[in-house]
Amino acid sequence: MPFGCDHILMLERVKLLQQRYPKLNIFGFQPCNSLSSVATQAHITQTIMKEYITFPILLSNKNFTEMINGTCYLFCEGFGRPLLYHMKDVDFGMIVKEIEELKVSQNANAVMAQTSKSTEMRQSEVIKEPLVCSSFRNLLLYFPGCISVDEDGNRLFLSDTNHHRILITDSDGKMLDCIGSSPGFEDGGFDSAKLLRPAASFYHVAEDCLYFVDSENHAIRRADLETRMLETVYPICDSHLKNNSIWNWILDKLGMRKDADPKPDESAVDSFNFPWHLMKSGENDFLIINRSFETLWIMSQATGEIKDVVKGSPNIMELCGDIIMEKISLLEGVIGKCLQQRVDSSCSLTGLPYTGLVSSLATFHNNLVFCDTAGQRVLKCQRGSKDISNLQMSNLGILGLPYWLSCPLERVFVHGDLYERPRNDHLQYFNVLPGRCDIRMHVNVPEGTELAAQLEEGCIWRQARGSAVEISAYEAVAKASEKVGVAQQWFDELDNLAFSKPGMESTVQDAEKIPDRNSQEKNLTHIDCAVNISPGTSEVAIYAVLYLKVNEIQSSPSDHQNTNAVEKILDISNHDRRRKQGGDACIQLMLESCKDLGDIVFMKPFHVRIRLECGDHPKAANSKDIISTDTTIQVNVSLD
Repeated sequence: MPFGCDHILMLERVKLLQQRYPKLNIFGFQPCNSLSSVATQAHITQTIMKEYITFPILLSNKNFTEMINGTCYLFCEGFGRPLLYHMKDVDFGMIVKEIEELKVSQNANAVMAQTSKSTEMRQSEVIKEPLVCSSFRNLLLYFPGCISVDEDGNRLFLSDTNHHRILITDSDGKMLDCIGSSPGFEDGGFDSAKLLRPAASFYHVAEDCLYFVDSENHAIRRADLETRMLETVYPICDSHLKNNSIWNWILDKLGMRKDADPKPDESAVDSFNFPWHLMKSGENDFLIINRSFETLWIMSQATGEIKDVVKGSPNIMELCGDIIMEKISLLEGVIGKCLQQRVDSSCSLTGLPYTGLVSSLATFHNNLVFCDTAGQRVLKCQRGSKDISNLQMSNLGILGLPYWLSCPLERVFVHGDLYERPRNDHLQYFNVLPGRCDIRMHVNVPEGTELAAQLEEGCIWRQARGSAVEISAYEAVAKASEKVGVAQQWFDELDNLAFSKPGMESTVQDAEKIPDRNSQEKNLTHIDCAVNISPGTSEVAIYAVLYLKVNEIQSSPSDHQNTNAVEKILDISNHDRRRKQGGDACIQLMLESCKDLGDIVFMKPFHVRIRLECGDHPKAANSKDIISTDTTIQVNVSLD
């Protein structure tokens, strides 16, 4: 399996086979003379990340005569009857036919497969992701592939491709909203919709909607920015109208629903594979191009109908070469100065440089904003002075907890995989009395790092189990106010009215409505939680994520200091120690592509469990006496 600029089409075909036949075992074979070379492994890792290769790859220092002429497909049932097809000679239909014949020969094993099906999750819930690149998953951006703008509204639409979401920010990087919650294919509200590697997008001013490519779902989606609802424009699936009931949602979460999530028809997938680029043509048409620049689809914006299909790079350039050349001209002069990524492999397919980056840049007022997919960042270039700076993201609490951190109960119930449960960063036991228990947790950030953003309530998830019940923030405020006499509350309200300035009343009321249970210092953050406890055993689980930066980077760091910084970022951010795959290759790739390591924002997920043992309520000597059993406990957590 060679990794070169002529093999994007081959990878698209293999990934399509993998999607269509989930039970098909696929692996890549790459002859390589320098297996131990970190540079070679880094190059392969980058290719896996960019092409989103989820099947295993076997590296070997042996070459075979059958592979001298280039890429080939090898099919076999077990280890017998191998069939060899070369990429240039074989038709995709022949590959599908051969696989169908293999499926027929395996019907004898269907009963055994059906028996084990009850212990597996539904295939629609299992989204495979590249394991070797998991070290990059906890970076704030993971392969930011494409970007578009709304200049009048001062908004940027960034496709955080391998995080399966679209980030909406202002020109200064302040997070405004996020489209997509996890990998998959599902319409609905922004907070629950699912995407799979979103790519190019286009903002429609009159509709206040964002049209974008959902690449691995082979779809075009439409996000209404006013109602915060997402729908699929193409392909049109009738099943979208059937899956909105609460009961279907419950069955879906338990893995018991018979109808799968809406997917395009097989015939639609045949003609619309892995779109990537999206451009507007005229008033009512979209031009959609795949990564290999071999197919262009002309789609009606009004109806979502495919009006025409253009095959071949020369024909595509003849049709929309002016639009592509206009964008390419913006990159010339700054591409070598600031982009450390290798030239996109689709460039040579058109004969023009940087064609693969046409959806990775946009003009925004007097700036040029573009995505550095290898450096995992967004850059902003002032068009006059050519000054380049990183787009610093803020208001990160709006992103909430990352989807890979949560461990829903239905996942354990359906799948039964104990190893998928998250590791405990801190476990502590307490003996308490019945009543209210206030938990004050102090979290020390790892040494050598600092908070890149304040810990916000949206980045925290609390759960009480057993004999404990969590008290919400609103109930906590109400309980606190009950401890103050009515007369004292009346005088406090008079004081607030006497000393408050005009316009402050609404601010004070808002603060009372949504109290802040958390506070931060420079290298310390606090999380508060309150529970009501009855006699028995209980547990409080707290999941949270911190956004951090390395604070030991000098202005001109040495290679050794840069290496230490990268190792610190990857070591701290990787919550699951089992997934530290390809560590040296990931370090090498970051050293090559990330020049400003002090600007890299990464996530530190952590998981705390507090076990509470509660005895019976103590009896008072006098039956009229009331014994207060409210408890306050302090938990100190170190993430080093």
